[in-house]
Amino acid sequence: MSSNKKQFLTIDDFRAEAASKLKKAARDYYNCGSDEELTLARNESAFRRLLIRPRCLRDVSEVDTSVEWYGEKFRFPIGIAPTAFHRMAEKNGELSTVRGAALSGSVMIASSWSTTPIEPMAHEAKQKNVTLWFQLYVYKDKSITTSLLTRAQDSGCKAIVLTVDTPVLGNRLADARNGFSLPDGLTFANFTTLQSSQMPSPSEGQSAFMKYVGTQIDPSLNWQVLEWLINNSKLPVIVKGVMRGDDAEEAISRGAKGIIVSNHGGRQMDSAPATIEALPDIVRTVNGRVPVFIDGGIRNGRDVFKAIALGASGVFIGRPVLWGLSAGGAEGVSSVMKLLQAEFEHTMRLAGKF
Repeated sequence: MSSNKKQFLTIDDFRAEAASKLKKAARDYYNCGSDEELTLARNESAFRRLLIRPRCLRDVSEVDTSVEWYGEKFRFPIGIAPTAFHRMAEKNGELSTVRGAALSGSVMIASSWSTTPIEPMAHEAKQKNVTLWFQLYVYKDKSITTSLLTRAQDSGCKAIVLTVDTPVLGNRLADARNGFSLPDGLTFANFTTLQSSQMPSPSEGQSAFMKYVGTQIDPSLNWQVLEWLINNSKLPVIVKGVMRGDDAEEAISRGAKGIIVSNHGGRQMDSAPATIEALPDIVRTVNGRVPVFIDGGIRNGRDVFKAIALGASGVFIGRPVLWGLSAGGAEGVSSVMKLLQAEFEHTMRLAGKF
C-alpha cells in the first residue's frame, strides 16, 4: 500500500503510521497490555527465539498455502482476530475492516464490542463474500448473551467464538491513566439499552472501560456456561483464551469445535506465557480432534510459519489490523493481510515448505 508516497514494507511501518494518526487514548487502548506488560512483550519475543532450519532441494516452484476450516476453503491460514472499537481508528470502522477482509480473502471474527452493529457488518460481509465469525462474552444478564447469539446466527455468521479469559478485566494501566472512555458519538453498538451501550464515567485509578466490564461481564463463568452456549447455538462454538492443555481437553469434552490459544494480546493475566509457548502442549492434547488456532505477537510471515509448523491450524491477527485500518482504511487492512500472506508464502519457499 502507498499512502502519501509512503512505503509500507513491514508491519512495523503500519505501526508507526498508526501511531502518528491516532489520538493518544485510542493509541494506548489498542497497544497497551496489563500491569508491567511482560506478557505483551513476551508474545513477540518468544517468536523471535524460535529458529527455522531450512530444507534444501525440495522444489518450491509451487506451494500450497490453502486451508479448510469448518467446510470452507481459504487461500491462507491467516484470519482477522476480534478487536474492539474500530471507529476510533477510522470513520467507517468495522465496515472498512470487513472490506479489507474481502480484498485479502480473509475470514474475520467480529467483536461483540464493536462500534458498528453486527447486522450491517454481516450484510457487508455477505455482499463482499467474507466469512464472518462472531465473538461473544457471557453477560451477567443472560438475555443480552442470548440476544447477541440469536442476532449473530440470524445475520449469517458462520461460527461463535466464546472468549473465556475475561472474568474480570486485566489491569490496563495506560487506560487508567488516560481515564479511557469511548469518544463522543461512539457506543457499544451491539447493545440497544443505554445501560449496556455506553460506558460510565471514569474514576480515580479506573478507566470507564474497566468499570463497564465490572458491571456487565459475569465473573462466575464456569464450564456449565460453555455447555449452555453450545446447547443454544446453531453454530460451531470455538473457545478463545485457552492457554493450557487440560483446559483444551475440558472444552472439547463439553462440545467445543475449536480452540484459540490466546492470552488476549497480553491484556489480561500479566506473567502468562506467550501463546506460541503454550501452543505445543495444547496441540498435543487436542491431537487433531478440532482445529487449534493461535493469536498474539504475530508480526510477520515467519511468525505465521512457526505457528503452523508447531501444529496450529491457523493464526489470527489483532493489533496489526488496527494499525492498517488507522493507516489506510480498508486498503490498509488488506495491505497488512496481504503482506503477511506474501511473507508466509516466501518463508515456505525458503524453508523448503513443510
